[in-house]
Amino acid sequence: MIGPTLKPVYLSVVFSSLLLMVFVSELNAQERGNQQARTSPNASVSQTIGTTVVELTYGRPSVNERQIFGSLVPLGQVWRTGANEATSITFSDDVLLEGNPVEAGTYSLYTEPGEDEWTIIINNNINWGTRYDESADVLRFSVTPVKASFVEQMMIYFEDVTSSTANLVIHWDVVKVPIEIQVD
Repeated sequence: MIGPTLKPVYLSVVFSSLLLMVFVSELNAQERGNQQARTSPNASVSQTIGTTVVELTYGRPSVNERQIFGSLVPLGQVWRTGANEATSITFSDDVLLEGNPVEAGTYSLYTEPGEDEWTIIINNNINWGTRYDESADVLRFSVTPVKASFVEQMMIYFEDVTSSTANLVIHWDVVKVPIEIQVD
């Protein structure tokens, strides 16, 4: 029970917190321009590997009868890996991505699609859309895409999860891009 002298302070803190939540919500809505439903809705996925939590937030574009890789998403050019805001990835602890060390933290995930090889880019800039800044790259490495079943709306998910590894998968159209994550 809150004593009479603490009650006004407690109520003030609660009210301020609620006001801040509303303000941040409105700010986010203003940042993207409106409150309308998105054509490419946001999604998030989280996976615990051992005791390490990996979380991603991204926009899910649809194929919509379009040619995707090599047309809508040009080959050999940096792509935000989704729609709208840059895709963000958070690691609760240090990890290895395809054997390359990455410190715990939140980053943006960009890719550079290619016919036979994709470059995965971990970047310190987290922003709206395609304002990619190469000088903020933390890590670049290559992976091999594979043919896969058709997926209309882009998905990012985890496969082959063990207590120390998992594959993070970017899957859209008929392309699947696995990225190995290792934890201690």
